[in-house]
Amino acid sequence: MLDHSEAGPIARINGLRVEFQTKDGPVVGVEDVSFDINPGETVCVVGESGSGKSVSSLSLMRLVEYGGGEIAGGTMLFDRTDGSNVDLAQAPQDQMRAIRGNDIGMIFQEPMTALNPVFTVGKQLTEGLRLHKKMNRAQAEARALELMRQVRIPEPERRLKQYPHELSGGMRQRVVIAMALACEPRLLIADEPTTALDVTIQAEILALIDRLKRETGTAVMFITHDMAVVAQMADRVVVMFRGNKVEEGTVEEIFENPKHAYTKALLAAVPKLGEMTGKPYPEPMKLLGTKDKEIVPIKGTDEVLLSVKHLTTRFPVTGGFLRRTVANVHAVEDLSFSINKGQTLSLVGESGCGKSTAGRSILRLVEPLHGEINLAGKDIMALSQRDLRTARLDMQMIFQDPFASLNPQMQLSDQVAEPMHNFGMFKGEEGRKRVEMLFDRVELPRSFMRRYPHELSGGQRQRVAIARALALNPKLIIADEAVSALDVSVQAQVLNLMMELQLELDLSFLFISHDMAVVERVSHQVGVMYLGRIVELGSRRRVFENPQHPYTQALMKAVPIADPRQRKSEKDLNFKPIPSPIHPVTYKAEPSVYREVEPGHLVLETDSGY
Repeated sequence: MLDHSEAGPIARINGLRVEFQTKDGPVVGVEDVSFDINPGETVCVVGESGSGKSVSSLSLMRLVEYGGGEIAGGTMLFDRTDGSNVDLAQAPQDQMRAIRGNDIGMIFQEPMTALNPVFTVGKQLTEGLRLHKKMNRAQAEARALELMRQVRIPEPERRLKQYPHELSGGMRQRVVIAMALACEPRLLIADEPTTALDVTIQAEILALIDRLKRETGTAVMFITHDMAVVAQMADRVVVMFRGNKVEEGTVEEIFENPKHAYTKALLAAVPKLGEMTGKPYPEPMKLLGTKDKEIVPIKGTDEVLLSVKHLTTRFPVTGGFLRRTVANVHAVEDLSFSINKGQTLSLVGESGCGKSTAGRSILRLVEPLHGEINLAGKDIMALSQRDLRTARLDMQMIFQDPFASLNPQMQLSDQVAEPMHNFGMFKGEEGRKRVEMLFDRVELPRSFMRRYPHELSGGQRQRVAIARALALNPKLIIADEAVSALDVSVQAQVLNLMMELQLELDLSFLFISHDMAVVERVSHQVGVMYLGRIVELGSRRRVFENPQHPYTQALMKAVPIADPRQRKSEKDLNFKPIPSPIHPVTYKAEPSVYREVEPGHLVLETDSGY
């Protein structure tokens, strides 16, 4: 470990103020923020959407101007690699171009938008090296390969020739990290780098950033709203609220003795793995500042609503001159489970394990190859397109990205009313009242009904998506990563909302997620998926308190816990690379064979490669 305590801070932010010009006059993004970042230290900046944490990082990179913001006050002193000291607030853009990527690397939150879709991964990785480090093509390609190995991307030679859309979200995020690290920057700014990633990949990426920090002495400014990640990564924590710093301290001080009311509320909203130990049923979270509602466990019923048997979905891979099917992606393989009325079954697993495809196959948004799907006595697989449309009255979906699933040109009230118009239900005055009631249900002010999606925060948009899913009184809601992109406190409110609605309306949820702490909070049953199959299925208590399959055990080990004294070390994480789900057309998949460990707790016997 390098000793950096002698040197002063690498970056000093003092009195930073950022304003955005709007039609209604200037809006302050960051009011008055000051903190230092020392070499070899990780400073976590936490807060919710709109607190100004991303604006602070974009100001350091001077990218905030490209988003309509301007630095209205304060200084940002930065020590460059060559020993010179620059005030980033005043530096001209050509000097900033030399600093970006070279002295300060940035990992953006959304890997798909951070990568250029028309260039291969290799081309994008070598670009910065050739520009800043003046390497020739062969040197840059050798370094790119080394970086890909460093961020543990399997088959790196092949990946370098691929385009971003050919990689999964976790892979893309690793490429973005490799790009940020390419020139060995002095300061690495990571803006929510693991928000959309699986637990195992998140654990690896956090360990990776931590290891690189130790090996290279790079300082890290880590922006996140996930308190468990903060506990895992931070040396110091800066808590932001509405554009101001409200608290700063070492990670232990913040977690064990928070002073500011907002920090306390933030910590209370974090679902911690293990909180539900010993409790048979899910129950809403106790949140600070909410009225003392009586917390009622959600029992649900014994009546089966959805039964799925031997569901298999494959996607053809075409190739050759005639674009024949040369192989199949075995996305979902021999899946069987059932969900009771008023209960939640969660499917967990990593990106690419087939959980979202399973959810879409049940709604027949993608056509399964074979299998049985029975919802409230209806055989979904046998329905014609017309009858399927009617059957979808009973099943709705909440998607992961509310921005992509809402229409940017429609007012929100029209979007919530749209399903009712489509099915000719709740017309006229009754329809308007129902939309108002739905906005009340998801705790959005009625004034929002006239707004458009871009005027809302992520959590508010997700509430609109929930209101829309409830519009037709469905029996089953498939929630595909419905809370993964939300802030902790907003996530806690949305989860409580979903559980309250479940209790009141006897809703059943198929909850697709990679967040184990959230799954532990909301589930009656849990199915752990790996490579298209369920490897372990049982009640939440059985699966979480007595995991039997090696993959479930590895998954549990990877979950960061919101306690700085229970950090994971890289040696705890021994994930095997996931084998390819692509098999030749001639391949015969074995049926899934289960062993019953305890009544209702099944573990896959078929070798799934783990």
